[in-house]
Amino acid sequence: MKRAHDLRRAVFASITLLGLLALLSSAWAGNAGERVKIGFIKASFCGPVFLAREKGYFAQEGIEPDLVFFGAGQGVPVAIVSGDIEFGVVGPTAAFYSLAAQNDLRIIGGNHREVPGFQSQVIALSNRAYAAGLKTYRDFAGHSFVTSTLGSPSHYTLALLMAKYGVDLKTVQVLALQSIPNAVSAIVGGQADTTILPVTALFPSIQAEKVRPLGWVGDETPFQLGVIVTKRKTADAKPALVNRFLRALRKGAKAYHDAYADARDHRRDGPDAAEVTAIIAANVGQSPEQVARGISYIDADLRIDAKDIRRQVDWFHAQGMVKGTVDVDALIDKRYAVALP
Repeated sequence: MKRAHDLRRAVFASITLLGLLALLSSAWAGNAGERVKIGFIKASFCGPVFLAREKGYFAQEGIEPDLVFFGAGQGVPVAIVSGDIEFGVVGPTAAFYSLAAQNDLRIIGGNHREVPGFQSQVIALSNRAYAAGLKTYRDFAGHSFVTSTLGSPSHYTLALLMAKYGVDLKTVQVLALQSIPNAVSAIVGGQADTTILPVTALFPSIQAEKVRPLGWVGDETPFQLGVIVTKRKTADAKPALVNRFLRALRKGAKAYHDAYADARDHRRDGPDAAEVTAIIAANVGQSPEQVARGISYIDADLRIDAKDIRRQVDWFHAQGMVKGTVDVDALIDKRYAVALP
């Protein structure tokens, strides 16, 4: 009888243990992060996303980030509108604003900006053009400028630069070669006279003296180069998710900012710069040295230059590159995005 009683106790204990394990398993499953797809190109300016994941900021907000890389930036907003991803980091282009005219996109924060002292985008000349007399920005008239696509951020930057130096943009021949590597080849080979590109793309050619740097975009024409975007439906129907996402991302932005800028937003390497650079390098497939050559400025609170976004929309529309009307007040979602003073 005692042996039977002991057997019943053992069976009961096993059932109890299995039940407890099942409850714990259920609890763990319930605490698993909500899977969220975030799209962008592999670039160092996506550092806040990488840091938010690596340092556990997304996990703290109950988010399991699924990073989706795109070969070209124009694919990100298209994927957001189609519902393939929830959030994206993107550089506004004519194509982006044309899509925004359909009222399906919402900007919920800023990302990287061009500001003085941060050397991320370089204005460069071909050796051939320099030897022929192209020495300053005022000399751009009558010369060619190469970019990846018409309506790209570099195309917009060229317009700002020419306006600053009193050069008619129509006197500059803009060549669109569909990719950054093609643009690099054109400037190195002398098929184009000028360009504006990420310094990481041009640095080997600059180092080999195959291209001549003329200046830095941040020093010449500061503007809002990147934004955080979601679908209008997501912004309207899932405010809790958007806010959790932004809380995590802002922690990542603060870590990025403090690694590369001081309290007055001046460029300097902070105590965590080496660690942050290593995290970014591992995520973009570059060496830490490559990443360090082209550090973009990112606001610690992901604030956005709303005035410049409006200026971008007006310029692209004036060039006939944007079809339809973009309601900037609706595009920049004030429930989430914080504008610069």
